[in-house]
Amino acid sequence: MMVITYSAFCVLGLLCIGLQYWAIKSRKDPTIGNNPIFKNFQWGYFVAYFPALLGDWLQGPYLYKLYSYYGFQEDQIAVLYVFGFASTVLLGTWAPVAADRYGRRKLCIVFTVVYSLACLFKLSRNYGILLLGRILGGVATSLLFSAFEAWYVHEHLETHDFPKEWIAVTFNRATVWNGILAIVAGVIANALAEWVNLGPVSPFILAIPFLVISGAVVISRWQENYSTQKVKLRHSCMAGLKNIFTDPKIFLIGIIISLFESSMYIFVFLWTPILNPANPSLGIVFSSFMVCIMIGSAIFQLLQLQRVPVIYLLAVSIIFALLANIVCVIATEPDDMNRQLAFVAFLVIEISVGMYFPAMAVMQSRIIPEVNRVSVINWFRVPLNLIACAVLMTLHNNSFRHGNVLIFVICTGLLAAASMSVIKLISLSRDDDELRLTEEDVAENNGL
Repeated sequence: MMVITYSAFCVLGLLCIGLQYWAIKSRKDPTIGNNPIFKNFQWGYFVAYFPALLGDWLQGPYLYKLYSYYGFQEDQIAVLYVFGFASTVLLGTWAPVAADRYGRRKLCIVFTVVYSLACLFKLSRNYGILLLGRILGGVATSLLFSAFEAWYVHEHLETHDFPKEWIAVTFNRATVWNGILAIVAGVIANALAEWVNLGPVSPFILAIPFLVISGAVVISRWQENYSTQKVKLRHSCMAGLKNIFTDPKIFLIGIIISLFESSMYIFVFLWTPILNPANPSLGIVFSSFMVCIMIGSAIFQLLQLQRVPVIYLLAVSIIFALLANIVCVIATEPDDMNRQLAFVAFLVIEISVGMYFPAMAVMQSRIIPEVNRVSVINWFRVPLNLIACAVLMTLHNNSFRHGNVLIFVICTGLLAAASMSVIKLISLSRDDDELRLTEEDVAENNGL
């Protein structure tokens, strides 16, 4: 398994470099957004945001391994994951509102403190403290993906008055670097935990200095900003709920998000216990997954530039994930376990994820009204997390040897339902001009 892991990482890495280079060369006008003042402002955002991302990604490869190393059983580890998921969904709605009300800069600083504490709590073998650490981690994740971007958008538009179209330039560059940082984080985590033999807790400790750097940059270089609009949380939530039940396309988007992304949440939990008995390098496995996500993203960009409708790309990503999950059902049968085949299926799942998220982002921007988009998406996260938590809590049990297979069967059912939903969405949107990309849309969504 070790040879397969490293070989896959090298081959996929070369493929990723080739596809990303092809995608960049295919873009029509790479000079947009190269204004020196804009690039200086953009760098001021990245120098705080990227260390925060690296601190987050360092914690990915060895989370399950750490809990297992401490001697906890699989059902106990499932509860720890569920606490993390639950805290994310409960605070996901509150985080953007709190950032708008109390200040985005303050919430970014709070993020670095809370996440650092969550990492420190990983040093404890006490189950209660680890549960608290998972809750803090969920809080921090909600802040990472709301406060930083909200601060940037406000500064971009209100303080510097840059063109709105340049926001996509920054976020697309951030997405590329996010993938690179995730790959690097997996290699670093692997080096610490396995090559240097510092154990699975070492990546969590290394994450703390990067979080401190992020906080220090925010404190020293960023100015505070607040929302100029005062929107009541209850009013926003009710307006979002109304959109969901009055527009069938928004309703279908919600079903697809809930079904597809809940299966991905479950996969985040499952991949380590499935592969770990074969003793692979978990950090390299994680980096291989991140490479596959970048491959999927590059495929999406190249096909989008060829004018393939985004809704078809969304359908392809879901169907690929469905087929890969069927393979997982076969590969994880306890009486005939094939971990190598499962690993290959996992790579295909990650490629589909790399295609899914940019495709879904475009679909959301076309279908969901901007004024209520955040509240609508937050509503979608409720069933998403409920599904993931329910599956993990009910089926992942040490005494039930077919539990993992049944979980993959359920994920296959979820993705089959998501496939039917996207086919229905295609039929509803066949003559919808909102879903026909213009040249400007292609440029915007590829960071041109």
